[in-house]
Amino acid sequence: MASSATLSSRRANVRDQLSMTASELEKPELPLKSIPGDYGLPFIGAIKDRLDYFYNQGRDEFFKFKIQKYQSTVLRTNMPPGPFISSNPKVVALLDGKSFPILFDISKVEKKDLFTGTYMSSTYLTGGYRILSYLDPSEPKHAKLKQLLFFLLKSSRDRVLPEFKACYTELFKTVENELAEKGKCSFQTPSEQAAFNFLARAFFDSNPVDSKLGIDGPSLANKWVLFQLGPIFTLGLPKYIEDLLLHTFPLPSFLVKKDYKKLYDFFYESAGLVLDEAEKMGISRDEACHNLVFATCFNSFGGIKVFFPIMLKWIGLAGENLHLSLAKEIRSVIKSNGGELSLSAMEQMPLMKSVVYESFRIDPPVQFQYGKAKKDLLIESHHAVYEVKEGEMLFGYQPFATKDPNIFDRAEEFVPDRFMGVDEEKLLKYVLWSNGPETEHPTVADKQCAGKDFVMLVSRLFVVEFFRRYDTFEVEVGPAPVGVAVTITSLKAASF
Repeated sequence: MASSATLSSRRANVRDQLSMTASELEKPELPLKSIPGDYGLPFIGAIKDRLDYFYNQGRDEFFKFKIQKYQSTVLRTNMPPGPFISSNPKVVALLDGKSFPILFDISKVEKKDLFTGTYMSSTYLTGGYRILSYLDPSEPKHAKLKQLLFFLLKSSRDRVLPEFKACYTELFKTVENELAEKGKCSFQTPSEQAAFNFLARAFFDSNPVDSKLGIDGPSLANKWVLFQLGPIFTLGLPKYIEDLLLHTFPLPSFLVKKDYKKLYDFFYESAGLVLDEAEKMGISRDEACHNLVFATCFNSFGGIKVFFPIMLKWIGLAGENLHLSLAKEIRSVIKSNGGELSLSAMEQMPLMKSVVYESFRIDPPVQFQYGKAKKDLLIESHHAVYEVKEGEMLFGYQPFATKDPNIFDRAEEFVPDRFMGVDEEKLLKYVLWSNGPETEHPTVADKQCAGKDFVMLVSRLFVVEFFRRYDTFEVEVGPAPVGVAVTITSLKAASF
């Protein structure tokens, strides 16, 4: 065994070679270790890991087993889909809150074509263009396209609150009617319809129901997204049939071409103001429109579709005491603000804000992050330092980072008031769903979600509008291909 002096000398030499800054050399007491784990036999190892990940163990158990086996939260493994969709499934997995944030540092990692991980969906699904999500900030078009999304958000800000209220009032009425008729109501279909209608009306001042799309927007968007994310989805089909159908070969893009054209045509006709701005910025209307379809249907609609049921699950399971506390806080603040809901009024609702943050922490809607090392790096976990070589793929599983027991007390529990009081600012930097800390804001020079603040706003709006209308509710929770399936079994209308 090497002496401590030898180990210290080796650590210093490696760090000197990597030209690390002084701030990166904190905690020199951590031992330098080689990254444990392996990739197995070529081809066979990747398929074994894929089957374990999807079927034999399941996602969380897959990672927990490897952490236990190698006694490390930084380890080598294969990530799906593997053969024949991904040419190289090998990753260094970062499975704690200390190592994970290096994936946000674009001076150290490259983000080119890594949005979906170790494979990239065909550009035939996006009009032949590499969409903003797949661009590295160093690429010339990245800044222009992200600036266009900032323009979209700014130009639509006055429509967000009224259109949200209108669309989600419609949703609540649908749920109430089905609950009265059948005794329970699946949240999925009415929620997706409300989300799609709201986004189109808020972003583009256009109601899809009054267009050729009618009520088909959500189903068309879901089908198109499946063709992109199928390699990392599971739909509950028989194991080997599903693995062959979704995870072995890409679904042929021509099967969704007509559906995507319907979405594209709606956005092209509705987004004139934004497309005009794109042309002023030197972006063609066609490329801009494909990016708007992706930002709206994949990023925004997909995010709401996944996250609103997640919030409903955790708040529902937390019980009546929390529900009544939220209802009292929300209604009293609105009353004290003249009966009107505003952005400033929502800032006066600390419990509501904390509940939304906690939902993002315990069950982040974006679970995976990838980055390719731009140079040789040292990565720190809580217990060791690991050397990564230039060109190696880094993968982070966000639920393990945001439920790291070394950072959060009762990390596996939903704690509604976790982000209230003195701990809020200290802990918020570990809420990472937006491809960056909650304490930071997106710029054209980074990969943090352009709609970070928008997503946080609409998530808060959902909780506020829900508890303006109801005192308490009950849910049943089941599995879904992404997120959770929520069925509402009871609603108690507002009584005070």
